Amino acid sequence: MPLSARELLARMIRCEAESEGEIGQKAVATVIMNRVHIPYGEYQRLNQGDLRKVLLQPYQFTCAMTVVNGQVNAQNIYNMSPTEQHYAIADWALSGNKLWNIPLSLWYYNPFNPNCETYFPRNRSGVIITRIIQHCYYNPTSKYRET
Repeated sequence: MPLSARELLARMIRCEAESEGEIGQKAVATVIMNRVHIPYGEYQRLNQGDLRKVLLQPYQFTCAMTVVNGQVNAQNIYNMSPTEQHYAIADWALSGNKLWNIPLSLWYYNPFNPNCETYFPRNRSGVIITRIIQHCYYNPTSKYRET
């Protein structure tokens, strides 16, 4: 039986940001929902506002992959059991809530060092807006419209 979009979102929140606390988990949920609601660019063109498609779009979230760089990825949404906190944050995001400091962010990235790159991804369609815990958050540039 396929998992519901809410279940997938709760699992993704846990997998991508469990060690980041409530704020970090809400930040991840904000980015995911921003991808659902953006009216232009790659995410709208490919996913057409469908949360399930956003979560499972190939090569977007490491936690949606069972194999990464040829290696088994045991930390994935299919192996996660969300807690009540993860469901609560999923419901918070599904209700239209966003973190105030990243209301437009479409990407987050853990650089595994203290510095965030100015642009992400490599095509420069996102520009750094802030860092929350271990992740850097990026807003779309005008270049994103071309994706």
